Amino acid sequence: MKKLIYLFLVPVLAVIVSCGNKNSNKNEGSLLAMLDSTDAHGLQRMQSSKAEVDIKFKGKEYHSLISRTPDEELSHVTSPSGDTYVDNKITLRLTRGSEPVFNKTFTKHDFASVVGDDFLSKSILEGMVYNKTTPSGIVYAASVCYPQTDLYVPLSITITADGKMTILREEFLEEAYDVDSI
Repeated sequence: MKKLIYLFLVPVLAVIVSCGNKNSNKNEGSLLAMLDSTDAHGLQRMQSSKAEVDIKFKGKEYHSLISRTPDEELSHVTSPSGDTYVDNKITLRLTRGSEPVFNKTFTKHDFASVVGDDFLSKSILEGMVYNKTTPSGIVYAASVCYPQTDLYVPLSITITADGKMTILREEFLEEAYDVDSI
């Protein structure tokens, strides 16, 4: 009987130990699993998340921290089916050693220059992630989307070494998608 108990406990312990160490390496970045939740008033919100990554740009080390939180003070978005969603704010902090390079809290309205008003009124700020470095700067990908759908506007945010920001709307690549089916 003892041998049977050990046969069952060993795999369970192995799973617990292996899952417990998955997010321990900050250099590879970490993003918490995100499950949507609904409160007693029927408001749906995305889970808070945080991602950190170390980046090498022009021979210098940078540290990036992205934090997303639902914000009750932002206007709520109601879908055609009647579901109501809490919008998010996303804070991006970029440091070089102990020197702050960039620190901004974004809402979807920060992208109004590249996303139409009609789309913004029905969407939420979904997420932001580090994408790559280019000669121009450190590039992040962000998205504004209709909640719980595949309809979104992809955005590119570039931060220069001196902390200047540019925002561009990314276009779908014709070779990646069948344009006639969109």
